Amino acid sequence: MARRKDEDDFIGGQGDAREDADEPSLEPEAPPARVSSADVTGGSAAPRMARFGEGSEGKTARRERGVQGSREGFFARVGTFWRDVRSEMRRVTWPTMKDVQNTTIITIVAVAFFAAYLWAIDQAWAKLLNGLHSLLGG
Repeated sequence: MARRKDEDDFIGGQGDAREDADEPSLEPEAPPARVSSADVTGGSAAPRMARFGEGSEGKTARRERGVQGSREGFFARVGTFWRDVRSEMRRVTWPTMKDVQNTTIITIVAVAFFAAYLWAIDQAWAKLLNGLHSLLGG
């Protein structure tokens, strides 16, 4: 069976010159270009993440350095701080009295256990070193 010239080119990796535009290419695609922070040139600063519970996305978490414009007064900022503290404290899940008692007892028992363990190890090392010292003529 005789092959045509365009079939030989296609098999040889050159592709068919009369190939339809909607057929996929058989050649491997180049991987997508990656951009690292070293490749990025100048421009504005990276976008800031908002604090948890903050309003609109455009509101910044803190005042940027060098930003000019009106600023709240000292007492207004203190008032805002205390309102934020109160709202956060309302969201806290407080432990019950039973939970506090249980964790306190567990903590006291653990501290007592480790204190006794370290005391025993200290006594064993002291006895070992004193025996070694007297054995060597001390």
